[in-house]
Amino acid sequence: MIEASLEPRDQYSPHLRTALVLVGAGTAGAYHAGVLRAFHEAGVKVDVVAGRGMGAVTAMYEAIDGASLLWEPSGIWRGSAVKRAYRWRPALRAAGWALFGALALVLAPFALLALGLLVYPLAFLLQVGGTQAGATVVSAYSDLVARLFQPGFLPDVLPKALVLSLAALVAVLAVIVATALVSARDGRRHRAPIWWRALGPPIDSSAAVEVFQSGLWKLAGGMAGGRPPSAAAFNAAYTDMLTENLGQPAFRELVFIVHDIDLRRDLVFALVAERHRRDFFRRQPGSGGERRAAETFDLAAVGRDYLLDALGGALRLPVIAGARPVRFAPESYWRGEVHRLVDRPGATARLLEELSLAGVEQAIVVSAFSEVDGPHGLTVTRGDLRGQVGEYLAATEAAGVRDAVAASAGAFKCVFHIRPAHAPLGPLDFSGCYDERSDRRLSLGELVDRGYQDAYRQFIDPIVGAGGEQIQAGQVRPLA
Repeated sequence: MIEASLEPRDQYSPHLRTALVLVGAGTAGAYHAGVLRAFHEAGVKVDVVAGRGMGAVTAMYEAIDGASLLWEPSGIWRGSAVKRAYRWRPALRAAGWALFGALALVLAPFALLALGLLVYPLAFLLQVGGTQAGATVVSAYSDLVARLFQPGFLPDVLPKALVLSLAALVAVLAVIVATALVSARDGRRHRAPIWWRALGPPIDSSAAVEVFQSGLWKLAGGMAGGRPPSAAAFNAAYTDMLTENLGQPAFRELVFIVHDIDLRRDLVFALVAERHRRDFFRRQPGSGGERRAAETFDLAAVGRDYLLDALGGALRLPVIAGARPVRFAPESYWRGEVHRLVDRPGATARLLEELSLAGVEQAIVVSAFSEVDGPHGLTVTRGDLRGQVGEYLAATEAAGVRDAVAASAGAFKCVFHIRPAHAPLGPLDFSGCYDERSDRRLSLGELVDRGYQDAYRQFIDPIVGAGGEQIQAGQVRPLA
């Protein structure tokens, strides 16, 4: 429980302007979906939905009343398509298989000889059982070894097969280099050597963008909601739907944030109600006005042109998944420059700051990664690259959200924090993971259910259901 300097009258109220803040990368979206399901069932009032990372994508669904597509039994987070998100790049997988094939050909004769360690004991057991099958197995194995290891076979066949496999590996590497050179044509000069550009980021986020964009298009595309259209058509359909329905009970104002690597600043994309729009996007004189003009994008105006790029940037994990290039219009503040967008785990504090400028009076922060509260909470360090990257992202997420919640208490009348007490799934564990504490595997579907349960246990039952009298003055929760 984090102490904050709130007045005694500052308690949760459904009459205050409320923001639901969804933060986290990767699998955090499954936890967000469960929380949203609980909020829908309980009728919790939310005026603004905001997010960063995967939370930005979840916020886009919730803003147009489409969050049920995330949590329902046939929804995205319970389906099989999302498991392909954040896989190794196809080029790296192809190179890996080609290298495996070459090594397999070289090691095949030794593997055949090692097979004899199983064949002869098996034949002995069959003979003890009183059958003649053991002799048949040994005879067949001996004939196979004799044919393969005859003087004229291996010296003739093995080199040819090895050359073909190495040629396939070289061809795959050539395709990787060519793809790297073509993909580098994003309007920016690259000083990195070809081998470094060919290596590139190991994780591919394009499948994640495709999955979630397809779901949004089903909601915003209407009768044409099949295969996603061009970026311009998608941006227009989504923003038009939200603009035209803003103010309706099922639709929310939207604020989300991505990081611009080239500017070393966060970019804020928002579509807020008309009564807050002027103050939120107002340009102050001096350097502050320049900052607002450079970093804020109104999705109800020309900012809509960058919606899909911003979504792709929010799904790009730092370093390991590269960055999303976006070309700004020549007439924009950045005069046609190409910038690189990515998620920033520490941007939660900036997101809460922007919400205070949008007139939000109380915030409900939802994060999917928990901290270790005391001793005897350590787990075995992951040995794979994805697992180690996930551990770092989860740790920075948890620490950043804790600091942001504590720092933002003075900007709002109430700040609430919903988070799991134990979160074994890392940001990249889309196929589930093994939980040491429960000695079993956990799936994404269970993370959705955990978010649903935590929302009731930490917020709806003790706060909304109790009429708010259990919120003691001067405290910012979690109630985990």
